[in-house]
Amino acid sequence: MKKIALATAFAVTASTAFAGGVAEPVMEPEVVAAATSSSAGGIIVPLLLLLVVAAAASSSGRN
Repeated sequence: MKKIALATAFAVTASTAFAGGVAEPVMEPEVVAAATSSSAGGIIVPLLLLLVVAAAASSSGRN
């Protein structure tokens, strides 16, 4: 009877000792918000290009 009680005590102790185990911590990737551009930003560049072409055309007509 003592052997069964001793075996049970060792089994309980061993199972609780290894229940959690040693594992590497899992790091979640950092969430980075992507910069969004508005639709107005896409209109400014063509308008500036059109302005430069118009300015160049008007200055070349004066010569």
